[in-house]
Amino acid sequence: MSEYSTAVKTAQNYYNSSDADTFYSRLWGGEDIHIGLYKSDDEPVLKASRRTVARMAELVADKLGRDTRVLDIGGGYGGSACYVAEHYGAHVVSLNLSEVQNERGRRQIDERGLEDKVTIVDGNFEDIPYEADSFEVVWSQDAILHSGNRRRVLDEVVRVLKPGGVFVFTDPMSADDVSPDALQPVLDRIQLETMGSPGFYREQLTRRGLTERTFEDHTEQVPRHYDRIHRELDAHRSELNGHISERYVSNMKKGLQHWVEAGSAGRLAWGIMVFEN
Repeated sequence: MSEYSTAVKTAQNYYNSSDADTFYSRLWGGEDIHIGLYKSDDEPVLKASRRTVARMAELVADKLGRDTRVLDIGGGYGGSACYVAEHYGAHVVSLNLSEVQNERGRRQIDERGLEDKVTIVDGNFEDIPYEADSFEVVWSQDAILHSGNRRRVLDEVVRVLKPGGVFVFTDPMSADDVSPDALQPVLDRIQLETMGSPGFYREQLTRRGLTERTFEDHTEQVPRHYDRIHRELDAHRSELNGHISERYVSNMKKGLQHWVEAGSAGRLAWGIMVFEN
């Protein structure tokens, strides 16, 4: 396996930190650490985040079953992998770079008795450790933005996806035709130079032979979600004393506000994209 790229290594170090693990496991939906689909501004983060997982699975339900192999790239704590295994009977591999998250995820799998259905693998999506044509479904939630070489990630996705298989994913994106300069505060927060966009993913996946099935645009959820997390952080700040550093909390609050502002100004995009091989 090749060495991790700088961007991936940066993400690995961040998610392995005690501050990040505590923050995401306690405040950002627990086992689901991605943008949620909210029905109201005050809906619990966990409920909205799980709705995203359920909706993604619905969109590719024709490909999910007991004989299906699913690869979740950037799988976090393994929440989506467990959901797909429990609700559809599929065999799921969660490929994730944070060893800290992976250990927490493995404990969850053991507690839920899913050892025969879900496997968590240490690794990264720029160098997927599986042979070509290995999976009927490749899945990803809000992870590819952490790559400094997204074209390489898409190469790897297409390589391991079986003919007739589907790639279902979400990713916080730049709106089409928005310059990186307009997103600088957000990019600084995630320590990247660029983000993908709907147009980027459409062009790159079509160029690799995939056909777009759907793009459910839920961009309105971006500022809603980050504002919800910001309010959760304020509400539970005293409980986090001694568990998360004050510097981390301060930086997180600033970062969340940048996401809210950029999302409200129409500079970001987000939704569920499905492409078929």
